[in-house]
Amino acid sequence: MKKEKEDAIRVNDQIRARQVRVIDENGEQLGIMAPRDAWREAEQRGFDLVEVAPKAAPPVCRIMDYGKSRYEQKRRARESRKHQHVVTVKEIKFRPKIDQHDFETKKNHVRDFLAEGNKVKVTIMFRGREVAHPEFGRKILGMVVEGTADLITGEYRPEDSRLEGRNMSLVLHPVK
Repeated sequence: MKKEKEDAIRVNDQIRARQVRVIDENGEQLGIMAPRDAWREAEQRGFDLVEVAPKAAPPVCRIMDYGKSRYEQKRRARESRKHQHVVTVKEIKFRPKIDQHDFETKKNHVRDFLAEGNKVKVTIMFRGREVAHPEFGRKILGMVVEGTADLITGEYRPEDSRLEGRNMSLVLHPVK
């Protein structure tokens, strides 16, 4: 909570410096003056006195419409959030002894995730003695890579995937 107070922008009578450098609404420097005089000047012009560079010596204050400035800032932030796309990593788990129909269904899920622009982590889970035959897992990874080749970027070789504990995984990146 203390951090929020330090980061908050000081306006009008909240400015505590002895002297401030004042810039008017047109960007012209009015010089160095006491905060009370600067605030009075801002009120005469119908604006607020806003501290824009508190760490400077002396602190820099600008005469501006603070409410309008905050509104513009929020609108720009909202607009930038609207245009960004968050890439998430989806995970599909396979087993070495998966049936053909189940494999096709899961492969289609992988294709859907890649088409949406998400990364997909394909994991092969081994149980019991299945871990002694990692080649079955590599075969399934190869079939997944082969079935999604038109939607992925880069070259994926299932032979390069390592067995980590009882899982073997490969992360597929979508085409931009």
